[in-house]
Amino acid sequence: MTVVLDTNVLVSGLIAPFGPPGDIVRLLASGAIRACYDARILAEYREVLSRPAFGLAAHRIGSLLDQVEGEGVLVTAHPWAVRLPDPEDEMFLAVALAGRARCLVTGNLRHYPESCRQGVAVVSPRRFIELYVDATRSPDT
Repeated sequence: MTVVLDTNVLVSGLIAPFGPPGDIVRLLASGAIRACYDARILAEYREVLSRPAFGLAAHRIGSLLDQVEGEGVLVTAHPWAVRLPDPEDEMFLAVALAGRARCLVTGNLRHYPESCRQGVAVVSPRRFIELYVDATRSPDT
């Protein structure tokens, strides 16, 4: 399953590994899900995760970003035509659309108003885990 992960999901999952964001980071690290990304997203991941305030070890950040680059889907996205409340969030929707991602997972749903999504599914980490479980559940259960 291919998704776009807002940076806040990775930060939350690495800082507090128990709960839906932590589950998503584990799914990503195991290769069970693949992240769509572009150079802007990768640069943001690197910059934000490296902030001293989060206290994340460089090797953990490096391992996660190596996984994103090695197993993820690098896309070339067009600029997002519809303005979002925070223009820096537009790259996530653009990459989701260009990469035909199943969804964009974010802890800040209000940053992505329904009227601006152009058909991209935007879900919370909790909702994503529900979708993932439903998608992977065998027909026998």
